[in-house]
Amino acid sequence: MLRFPGLYPKLTFLRSPAGADLMVFGAGAFAPLAFAPLGIFPLAILAPAVLFALWLDAAPARAAWRGFLFGLGMFGVGVSWIYVAIHDFGHSGVALALFLTGLFVSILALYPALLGYLAARIFPGNGWPKYLLALPAGWVLFEWWRGWFLTGFPWLNLGYSQIGSPLGGYAPLVGVYGVSLAVAASAGLLLGVLRLRGRARLACLVALAAVWGGGLLAAQWQWTQPSGAALRVSLVQGNIPQDTKWRPELLQPTLDLYAGLTRARWGDDLVIWPEGAVTAFHHQVADSYLAPLARAARAHGTDLLIGLPVMDLQTRRYYNSMLSLGADDGFYHKRHLVPFGDYVPLAQWLRGLIAALDLPMSGFSPGPEDQPLLAVAGRAAAVAICYEDIFGEELIRSLPQAELLVNATNNAWYGDSFAPHQHLEMSRMRALETGRYMLRVTTNGVSAVIDARGRIVARSPQFQTFVLTGEARPMQGATPYVRLGNLPVLLVLAAMLGYGWFRLRRAG
Repeated sequence: MLRFPGLYPKLTFLRSPAGADLMVFGAGAFAPLAFAPLGIFPLAILAPAVLFALWLDAAPARAAWRGFLFGLGMFGVGVSWIYVAIHDFGHSGVALALFLTGLFVSILALYPALLGYLAARIFPGNGWPKYLLALPAGWVLFEWWRGWFLTGFPWLNLGYSQIGSPLGGYAPLVGVYGVSLAVAASAGLLLGVLRLRGRARLACLVALAAVWGGGLLAAQWQWTQPSGAALRVSLVQGNIPQDTKWRPELLQPTLDLYAGLTRARWGDDLVIWPEGAVTAFHHQVADSYLAPLARAARAHGTDLLIGLPVMDLQTRRYYNSMLSLGADDGFYHKRHLVPFGDYVPLAQWLRGLIAALDLPMSGFSPGPEDQPLLAVAGRAAAVAICYEDIFGEELIRSLPQAELLVNATNNAWYGDSFAPHQHLEMSRMRALETGRYMLRVTTNGVSAVIDARGRIVARSPQFQTFVLTGEARPMQGATPYVRLGNLPVLLVLAAMLGYGWFRLRRAG
């Protein structure tokens, strides 16, 4: 037998409780590499498999601690761009930015911590119902909870990492949470292959092959169809620096820049500007700037979709909005606001504190829930501003009526970090779930035209003033996910947890 004397003490440490804790933290830190921009999608299976394995036989307190460590690693790496927004663009000191980022990451880490605690309490031991049923279902249930609790933050859901893998084929059927379940189930089945013997091991291998083969088969089905000729679209990426874009003396140069870039695309069916492209309220530029622009657009047969703030002059409330100009004028006001970005929670207590710390903040109001779809280039479009498109269950409320998806965002807050790439990946998932083209325009990249299968047709470079031109085809029809939403997945999760609990109690 080959012996490696120097290696044995290291392996002994990893088998200790402290070593296992370190391994869990490392697995969590590697998990974000499964997502964009790296896209090493097998890590989304291997990392949870390590966590599931080290949750087995762990006491509730230890399981909670390991879940917390996994979350610290996963969110500490995966949403490290929070530090960039607070420090680089919020102009906060290093200590404050680290503290606030660490606080946010720690709160997110409480989700896997609570899952670990409950799993150890309700599903004690290390039997197969725990790692084949309870832990995969529990993981996805907690993803779903994180997606709506306290306004929701469904970032780094496992399913997003599979947009380019066979498991992505499930997205039109059961949405991103269904894809997450396929990933978590694969992690549990992989653990079963390693732990079980004989026919049980073979059954896990067959089930694992079925999960992945099923994704490949599902990807072959076309749920939606073109509803007309392709549209010629241009996405205008102004690349205005976040630090200077709201300075009053730069308003006119900004307006001139966007108007000039747009004039070069007259004749296209649709030209879209990003969120907040116009750095003045609508009523301040309506007559002097927007009206001439609208006349020129109509003269050339082009529709415009422009991001700008809109104030209700009667209520003095203001909205983060998109304005359609051309054949059919209209507004969309952002409904799902970003805490501390679009508004300040508990503003009466926190606003003064945040101002003292020189953090960016806004006071937008949410738009009405029942807004009509915007008509762009003669087609109904579901418009999402900023991170609204990460909430798939909200976007499908506009379907199947909407023939196109549009996302306009300002990601200049996040610099050269993971955030723009992760958000693009989530936009791709929305296109795949709904069977619709997604037109995604950003302030400084990555802007993209995404087809109805979630594939990037055209994309812009980052940190350049750029006009991305491509074709988008309006689509009609509805995927199963559009019709049923998350309900089928939630029912499956309940069944898995119920059956797992029954089998463990029966075995006990």
